[in-house]
Amino acid sequence: MTRYVHIVGRKNHGKTTLVVDLVKEFCRRGVRVGTVKHSRHRHDLDTPGKDSHRHRHAGANPAAIVTADSIGIFLHRDAGADFYDRLDPLFAGCELVLVEGDIETPGLKVEVWRASIGTHCLAPEHPDILAVVSDDTPQVAVPVWARCETALLADRILMLLAEK
Repeated sequence: MTRYVHIVGRKNHGKTTLVVDLVKEFCRRGVRVGTVKHSRHRHDLDTPGKDSHRHRHAGANPAAIVTADSIGIFLHRDAGADFYDRLDPLFAGCELVLVEGDIETPGLKVEVWRASIGTHCLAPEHPDILAVVSDDTPQVAVPVWARCETALLADRILMLLAEK
């Protein structure tokens, strides 16, 4: 799982914006990048009553929905099972996978932090956070990488992957 880099942080600190900026930068460089949006909340990702929803609830696993421009695949998630094992084949062609969130799973983690939000950094509580991305000056023992330098952030993430 060394291709996975977790972009973590508290709500509204800029995780999604950073992931989107990094995806654009990696794509510009020709790096094949995938993403995973991790949420602690339960969501029904399909519309109840629609055909694909009915297929899943009847027991289909996997169940897919195909449109003119995309494919959505629903896989059952067993409680406690490592869902990355299920996802890994889907990302086989990727050089790296950015995971937005999922601070609980072991792996390479980079935190996004903004002082203006008024909450403290997670890095002091999570020794597996390797750096903090911020244009502020958090009081942390790990490196602080400037948020405004997306190309340099991409370089540093690739270096983290090379080191692991």
